[in-house]
Amino acid sequence: MREQSVGRPKLSIFFFAFLPQFVAADAPDRLARMLALSSVFMLVTFVLTWMRRCFAGAFVALGLKPAIAER
Repeated sequence: MREQSVGRPKLSIFFFAFLPQFVAADAPDRLARMLALSSVFMLVTFVLTWMRRCFAGAFVALGLKPAIAER
């Protein structure tokens, strides 16, 4: 399993570079909006990661079924 290294904060750089363009600079609740956008992004990433793992497991199971079936 990969861990987010302190020496390579790619996700943090993404949040600071990409997400601010979707929040008005003079908005009174800009921090809350940034946190909401970040949360949505993390949720979608989490869901897609688990969907990919589930599909991979399903393909492995479908591949094993004919391999271990009796003739």
